[in-house]
Amino acid sequence: MKKILYPGSFDPIHNGHLDIARRASKLFDEFVFVVAVHPTKKPLFTKKERIKLIQDSTSHFKNVSVLYTEKLIVDLAKEHGAVALIRGLRHVSDFELEFQMAMMNYHLSPEVTTILMMPEEKHIHLNSNLVKEIARLHGDIEGFVPPPVYKHLKSKFD
Repeated sequence: MKKILYPGSFDPIHNGHLDIARRASKLFDEFVFVVAVHPTKKPLFTKKERIKLIQDSTSHFKNVSVLYTEKLIVDLAKEHGAVALIRGLRHVSDFELEFQMAMMNYHLSPEVTTILMMPEEKHIHLNSNLVKEIARLHGDIEGFVPPPVYKHLKSKFD
């Protein structure tokens, strides 16, 4: 059984995340979203809300699950028997940070491979901060997020 972890804050999950999950989950037996703590971010959604939004948004996937962690991702990967991590790349500007994290993770745990995947072009502009800002200003986010997230964001800002 080959397992891959997809770490992130997912505050909230959006269609770019789901695109990566849809494609990568076909390559692995088990695909796990990992809601991770980021020390410099103050999330809009609680960890329970983010987990529930991911579960509700991925219920149609057969092999997708969700974990929460405050640990190093490579330690979590080893603990759960994951062979790889996946990270999304939207623009060239993402590459430097993702490359640096991939190299550090390799040095910490060489048996865990990092895979970088680009979302479909129609999702390349998406990030959770932009989605939240548009929602806060009552803009139309319906095409950017799955229905459960759309409903939850609307309720947060109405």
